Amino acid sequence: MESKLRSVFDNLFPLAGRALISFIFILAGYNKLMGYAGTVAYMQKAGVPGYLLPVVIAVELGGGLLLLTGFLTRIVALLLAGFTLLAAYFFHRNFGDAGQFVQFQKNLAIAGGLLFVVLYGAGRWSLDAKLR
Repeated sequence: MESKLRSVFDNLFPLAGRALISFIFILAGYNKLMGYAGTVAYMQKAGVPGYLLPVVIAVELGGGLLLLTGFLTRIVALLLAGFTLLAAYFFHRNFGDAGQFVQFQKNLAIAGGLLFVVLYGAGRWSLDAKLR
């Protein structure tokens, strides 16, 4: 019985973890797309050129969907981890602001979770596993 339960967890938890992390990126990309002008202004205020917004949206939406489906998972997770660390640096490094410090820490935690995905892969319930 224990080994059967372990097998379910071994399959379910990687999918659940990918889903929880991917929703952050999918929602963020969607919100940037819907609030395009405001996002450009926010980026420019932080010193990041607004013309990079289409790339940011593509990384968040595309990367989030690829992570969710488990396709090219290790590469995508590494890209998203780097992206998340860059976002922490450019947008959340005002440690005098408690909210920004929490956002910085959240980004570090997300990047850490993504590094686990890089190491362990997508799991059996993924496109990567189906295409092997």
